[in-house]
Amino acid sequence: MQTSNNLILYFTNNPEYLIGVVFLFGLMFGSFFNVVIYRTPIMLYKDWLANTREFINELYGKLPKELELDPKGFKSGTFNLAVPNSSCPKCNHEIKFYENIPVVSYLFLRGKCSACNTSISIRYPAVELVTGILSAFVAYQLGASLQMLAILVLTWSFICLTMIDYDHHILPDQITLPLLWMGLLLNINSTFVPLESAVIGAAAGYLSLWSIYQVFKLVTGKEGMGFGDFKLLAALGAWMGWEVLPLIILLSSLVGSIIGISFIVIKGRDKNIPFAFGPYLAIAGWITFFWGDAIIDYYKYQIL
Repeated sequence: MQTSNNLILYFTNNPEYLIGVVFLFGLMFGSFFNVVIYRTPIMLYKDWLANTREFINELYGKLPKELELDPKGFKSGTFNLAVPNSSCPKCNHEIKFYENIPVVSYLFLRGKCSACNTSISIRYPAVELVTGILSAFVAYQLGASLQMLAILVLTWSFICLTMIDYDHHILPDQITLPLLWMGLLLNINSTFVPLESAVIGAAAGYLSLWSIYQVFKLVTGKEGMGFGDFKLLAALGAWMGWEVLPLIILLSSLVGSIIGISFIVIKGRDKNIPFAFGPYLAIAGWITFFWGDAIIDYYKYQIL
């Protein structure tokens, strides 16, 4: 306990060291998050496939032919965040530890596999670098504290959810639900907001988007968003309270409009192709945590 207090005191008196250490940890965690982003959807699909097979087998006693093989080239055997070791998707070259140093290895390898020279996506070092920078910013803003550790977890979760939802249009319960409960538990002692505000925020966050979903489906016959979005907004409400939920929804719509229009203009993306809403909620939630009060005060000043 004394050692922990001394460490906190040291980082409090030397914030530049705290920022540097957190930045390096952010880079390392960013490398792991690349694994989470890639493997979590595959793990979910394999579980869904296994459950579907079991259900159909119980009903009919025989699997349809199309379910006899795994889709998307899923390999048999253990597949989780730890096993198998990372490898090149082209030549299956197992990536060595010195080829997996965040950002540095990408630059040293010149963005190519050391075995087959296949290009490595710039997204991998980008996720590592963004994680490091955002983590350092959290340390700069909050200092050595429980709040800093909590918001680091929230930030890292946002990064994983953003990329998974962008790729697959899913927000895994394995991330959103722990975030929800963590927010409520942290606010038992009003770490960020009073517990009452957190509980109401969790309920209002879920029900607000659920209501919009139901009305939209009733009017158009289509599903406008997924249940993962409801859970993510509920988690944001649990962390930051119900008072900021309108701002988060407005900011997410603004961020979505800016990014959506940019994709259409720059990349020529078909405007009829649906966009994932989770990334916009995550970005809006992160902005709201750090600058929400300033934004609200600014508009109050403008109105009054």
